[in-house]
Amino acid sequence: MTLRNFKHISASSLKEATAILSRANGKAVAIAGGTDLLGVLKDRIHDQAPGTLVDLKTIPRLNYVKATKKGIRIGALTTLADICNNEIIKDQYALLAQAARSVASPQLRNMGTLGGNICQEPRCWYYRAPDDLFHCLRKGGTKCAALLGENRYHSIFGSVRVAQPSCSETCPGNIEIPAYMDHVRKGEMDKAALIILESNPIPAITGRVCPHLCESQCNRSEFDEAVAIRNVEQVVGDYILDNADKFLTSPKKQLKKSVAIVGAGPAGISAAYYLRKAGYQVTVYEKMPEAGGMLTYGIPADRLAKDVVQRQLNAFKAMGIEFKFSVTVGQEGVTLTDLRKNFKYVFLASGAWGERTLSMEKAELLTPGIDFLASIGLGEKPSVGKKVLVVGGGNVAVDVAVTASRLGAEQVTMVCLESRDTMPAFEEEIAEALNEGVTILPSFGPKEIMEKNGTLSGMEVVSCTSVFDEVGRFNPEFDESVKQVIEADQIILAIGQSTDLSYTEDKVKTSQGWIVINEETQATSMKGVYAGGDIVSGPASIIHAVAAGRKTAFSMARITPESHMPLGQSLEVHSDSHQKSLRTLNIKGFEEIQSEAARCVNCGCIAVNASDMAPALMALGAKIKTTKRTLGADDFFSADIMKCTVLDHDELVEEIEIPASLKTNKQGYEKFRIRNSIDFPIVNMAYSFNLEGQAIKDANIILGAVAPIPLRAQAVEAFLEGKQANDETIMAAADVAVAAVKPLTRNSFKVQVVKALLRRILV
Repeated sequence: MTLRNFKHISASSLKEATAILSRANGKAVAIAGGTDLLGVLKDRIHDQAPGTLVDLKTIPRLNYVKATKKGIRIGALTTLADICNNEIIKDQYALLAQAARSVASPQLRNMGTLGGNICQEPRCWYYRAPDDLFHCLRKGGTKCAALLGENRYHSIFGSVRVAQPSCSETCPGNIEIPAYMDHVRKGEMDKAALIILESNPIPAITGRVCPHLCESQCNRSEFDEAVAIRNVEQVVGDYILDNADKFLTSPKKQLKKSVAIVGAGPAGISAAYYLRKAGYQVTVYEKMPEAGGMLTYGIPADRLAKDVVQRQLNAFKAMGIEFKFSVTVGQEGVTLTDLRKNFKYVFLASGAWGERTLSMEKAELLTPGIDFLASIGLGEKPSVGKKVLVVGGGNVAVDVAVTASRLGAEQVTMVCLESRDTMPAFEEEIAEALNEGVTILPSFGPKEIMEKNGTLSGMEVVSCTSVFDEVGRFNPEFDESVKQVIEADQIILAIGQSTDLSYTEDKVKTSQGWIVINEETQATSMKGVYAGGDIVSGPASIIHAVAAGRKTAFSMARITPESHMPLGQSLEVHSDSHQKSLRTLNIKGFEEIQSEAARCVNCGCIAVNASDMAPALMALGAKIKTTKRTLGADDFFSADIMKCTVLDHDELVEEIEIPASLKTNKQGYEKFRIRNSIDFPIVNMAYSFNLEGQAIKDANIILGAVAPIPLRAQAVEAFLEGKQANDETIMAAADVAVAAVKPLTRNSFKVQVVKALLRRILV
């Protein structure tokens, strides 16, 4: 296969090379002597090939080994052959010489450089395959094919997040689902709770009514069925409410800054939570008698028990969030101008409580769906006809239809413009409506409201052939020849929601009835005023509103989101036809959710770092000097999309500094591979420790090719401290070394290799 065209530049200095890389903004790469990158280009591994290759081998004075009083300094372009043949290194840093000599054939060692070896790309067959074959996580895809398929040579110490797994990426709240699932299966509920709360302060609620988009993209479904993520979240959410005094606490530091929030729906209370945690004084203004918005007044109690909502709100009140009820912002004394004057910031989250209507005669005879549901939330029992027709195909329409049926309607029919497959309501809610006996008539729209003797008698509907035009605008077309009459003594309208923005006094920019914001900051056109949720996006799910509230709070308080994407455990995938997920179980407690959480395969990259020199440098306590900074070797090696190091795209390795070793130091390098002519390690191990008499001191033991990054065996290092290297210590240390492994289908043999290599170094 031929290479794609690229521009080749022979750099004369690191300054020139970094300048080229910087100007290219990620579209140029550096090559340091090896053929690895050329193979990457030839095989079309990356979706886009770099337009420029910067040759570093032409830069003078970067191939050297210099002894100093403090140790040695090695230039980044020093070849591996020079390293393994250097007398100083062989005499005082034998570990480094052994690691360099282990790299394949003399020809590769003559070309390969120290800098190139530690910066090479992941050595994973799936990563190295063309994008159209396996678009893996490491290249911005949605799954690790090595984890889900052949994995003989991959990580036995778990995975690492180089990109969001598909479940988290699909979740509007970007909740780090595999991270909290990992804690749940270990029984670490507190840790699971804290991870969820960083993205979603109302998991007891979303765990009951979230559309769980995450499950639609769960990679577990390739084997049996998706993990019941929402059910697990519900149990963790209930655990949070049961321990609200531990998790939903007042801030340790109270700030003088204050925020007014207009609207106590999911967006408003979410923003209130995060701002209060940050120390702000928070006051929420709500026009209804209770907080919750649609949680309280829009979702039927059989789907979301009101006591759950109340417990959540009571916990927020206990945090010091102040609620002012039955207050309509816009009236005298509580205008937007007043709020802006009295508070540092204002967040508009008043939702979309208006019901869109039909432009046809007798439309005044129709019942607004939002009002119908809200009256129930207010403790009233709305009148319901014997034959009820609900117009609309969204979630509100489904809730109205199911509620009408349960309130005693003998016949409930839903009619909507969309086809059955394109109805906007969530599939499980549609299924619930059908199970309730609701008749759904898709692809029909209102034609005429009918009455008899001054009383509503039904509606004539006509076939809808398309809802949107060719550019995606709402522009329904009808076939007048296909129509029917639906008898009804009550017609409830649920065709969409609208906002009442009169209280903004035209001081914020709007467009077609929605507030316009800066997408990055959530700020409106009025200084100090922010907006989010349905008032900006239009009607959306609760988790969308939660995400908007969180984003706004973080923007106001300048909070940087935390991340929980460390090296984790990838799990063995067992497909068991007898396994029942929580979808078919009543939720009873922790045992059920631990079992379900164990079904999560903790999607992440399990490709291993293949560098032989990386473990050696870490064991020797090396520092890596780049064109921007100096890093400890432990901090240098990382895992990210198309990266094995923390280097920026325009940052290059300049020099490696290694401190001098004590005379009592023992060091070495072990490598297991299938054939000596292949440099890829199945397992490699670098070690360095001092001896005080017969006792081991300051042990450094680094494992390679067993994890997505070179892995420091901290447990082994701690275990060996002060012990003698006898048979008993050796055997025990070997067991400690593999205590945390989680081998996959085909790579469990690596566990024994790790134990064997560790025994060899301690003999």
